[in-house]
Amino acid sequence: MTAETSQTLDRGLRVLKLLADTDHGLTVTELSNKLGVNRTVVYRLLATLEQHALVRRDLGGRARVGLGVLRLGRQVHPLVREAALPALRSLAEDIGATAHLTLVDGAEALAVAVVEPTWTDYHVAYRAGFRHPLDRGAAGRAILAARQRAVDEPGYTLTHGELEAGASGAAAPLLGVTGVEGSVGVVMLADAVPERVGPRVMDAAREVAEALR
Repeated sequence: MTAETSQTLDRGLRVLKLLADTDHGLTVTELSNKLGVNRTVVYRLLATLEQHALVRRDLGGRARVGLGVLRLGRQVHPLVREAALPALRSLAEDIGATAHLTLVDGAEALAVAVVEPTWTDYHVAYRAGFRHPLDRGAAGRAILAARQRAVDEPGYTLTHGELEAGASGAAAPLLGVTGVEGSVGVVMLADAVPERVGPRVMDAAREVAEALR
């Protein structure tokens, strides 16, 4: 800690990070041990975070992340979208297909940014806010595939007709971006994705990841 930082705020943020990393919550004693502070300090931190709905405690006294974190998280999407747009525009114009950035939202894939090519006679209409199961469509499947691979192992996913009849998709996961799980991809009206599209989508995913770091 330096003179310019707040020890209390630092501890509060550490509490949130610890709770975010567990599915079962943590007790005051467990938090006290992990933070290296006494239980009284933890009680005060939790009480303050509860007032802002950032933490909740169940009947057993275990602390968990509160719904207030979701409200903060919704404000992240516009920032992520803005950072991704240059790479998406380049991808859409290069491939001549609708490009998109998709993030995980619970058990669903959520399109948070979409760019359509300007020079094609026709292309797939795909709108920001579109949701679909993670196990359907290239965007979601790319994310699921990345969970099974090494963290830094590249790759892309191809699909056909899973979300829209006659449409094919290609997507590559975002890698190395802390706190963001998603993919970059394209969707096109074609029976098969051209060979060069997969590597190009991977390049765009790397560009977006670098913009978000």
